[in-house]
Amino acid sequence: MVVLIGAAVWAASPPASPPPTAAVSQKAAPRQLTMDQAVRMVERRYKARVVRAESIKRAGRTVYVLRLLDQAGRVFTVRIDASSGRIF
Repeated sequence: MVVLIGAAVWAASPPASPPPTAAVSQKAAPRQLTMDQAVRMVERRYKARVVRAESIKRAGRTVYVLRLLDQAGRVFTVRIDASSGRIF
């Protein structure tokens, strides 16, 4: 008889479900490399100082164009994709 009462209570109560807001998956906005992060990254990688930095749009993506000066006096340019951090 206890089993029947327990079964009746279980059948009468609806199954637990997550709240409606928990069911909606919200994607976080993709993190994008900031200009400051890009500058620090290339200065460490190339052991050079950034002397000029600009941000441009290429094919709908943000690209940082950084001009560097190394210890030997050479000037070179590095481009970084802000969304992936890829240097090219």
